[in-house]
Amino acid sequence: RYVILGHSERRHFLGETNELIGRKVQAALAREMNVILCVGELLAQREADQTESILDWQLDGALSGIAECAMKRVAIAYEPVWAIGTGVTATPEQAEQAHQHIRNRLASGFSSGVAESTQILYGGSVNPDNAFSLMCQRNVDGALVGGASLKAESFLPIVRAAADAAKD
Repeated sequence: RYVILGHSERRHFLGETNELIGRKVQAALAREMNVILCVGELLAQREADQTESILDWQLDGALSGIAECAMKRVAIAYEPVWAIGTGVTATPEQAEQAHQHIRNRLASGFSSGVAESTQILYGGSVNPDNAFSLMCQRNVDGALVGGASLKAESFLPIVRAAADAAKD
């Protein structure tokens, strides 16, 4: 029922383009699947202050031609490539800035309703130590957890952090 598309490993190691990812998004939605669309920048792009333009380029390419009504089955996962599997995590402020930008882009490309209702997740070395501070950010709706989800002793504290952040 769910499919992750646009993951950085597929973009960077397998050469998947925004056009191909867009076709996959359309195909998944046509088959009534829920899409988790991954977007995120490389370290060099962040250091060159290109984060927002990279996010725009990836979002525009992957969501081109998607009907507004279909967006209810799309979640966005911001995964800064420089943080995936490295143990380095975006600061809560960096995550919030990227998530706010994604939400603004959804508002300009679709509507404020789509922007507000779309779940925007953070993925990039989420762990028990940083989960709460990340998920307390206004525009961080949850986490796409990778390696830490493989062991109950690391995943359960992330789940608890998410529940605690939802209460705040």
